[in-house]
Amino acid sequence: MRSADLLVDAFGRVRDAVVEVVDGLTPEQLAYRVDGRANSIAWLVWHLTRVQDDHVADVRGAEQVWLSGGWMERFDLPFDPMETGYGQTSDDVAAVRVDSGDLLVGYYEAVHDATVGYVRTLTDADLDRIVDEAWDPPVSLGVRLVSVIADDLQHVGQAAFIRGVLERSR
Repeated sequence: MRSADLLVDAFGRVRDAVVEVVDGLTPEQLAYRVDGRANSIAWLVWHLTRVQDDHVADVRGAEQVWLSGGWMERFDLPFDPMETGYGQTSDDVAAVRVDSGDLLVGYYEAVHDATVGYVRTLTDADLDRIVDEAWDPPVSLGVRLVSVIADDLQHVGQAAFIRGVLERSR
């Protein structure tokens, strides 16, 4: 098995978790916040997708799916086009509202397809390429991709926790 195959599998697990966590939720449930400063499921899924889109587009040398696929217009959020959610305020989190999970899943699916399409082309040697010199040590492509997977899994796990809170309160 190639390293790229493992990465594709890991991104597939993120995809499955994203689909499962939003399945069947109402707009109110997607926007639910455990308290006034907590993240919502909608924000968490939007954010994890934005980060994956941003980071993978950067290493691919391509435009983000957010822009090229018209997702920015479909979401119609009051943010800068390059916003990924990092460091956003509580008011910003509240602004991420969707009519259904279909919009979130659609955007994630488009980013997932671009991600795995790229990852499938990689060789083990490609993963050693330095993609970010701003860190010590510099970040390789392999480390960046694993970092995206880890971040995605943390955020989808947080969304699953919120879904569990909602389901227990019924």
